[in-house]
Amino acid sequence: QVQLVESGGGLGQSGGSLRLSCAASARAISTYGVGWLRQAPGNEREFIAAISWGSGTTHYANSVKGRFTISRDSAKNTVYLQMNSLKPEDTAAYYCAARGRPGGLYDYDYWGQGTQVTVSS
Repeated sequence: QVQLVESGGGLGQSGGSLRLSCAASARAISTYGVGWLRQAPGNEREFIAAISWGSGTTHYANSVKGRFTISRDSAKNTVYLQMNSLKPEDTAAYYCAARGRPGGLYDYDYWGQGTQVTVSS
């Protein structure tokens, strides 16, 4: 089993910034593909960003491209989501997910419990 713990959520201002963290147990985070996804009430779960194992190739949803950045710190075994230029529509529960194999944008084996992000107008 792999445990993922998210932190950094809370209340942000429109135009402001937040940084979410995803700390992983067990083997090095660089050997996992890691994604960030979000879900607002009444909406389907939405892919936000991902970073591939090994190469570190990144992918972003069009709704956040240019505003959000996914990165990893192997020494801390942690993946981050830097959220800039926040908008009220970014309000959602954000989830960190991981897999130790190739897969699609929604195809993950391990999930964190989520952290709430609320952006005021």
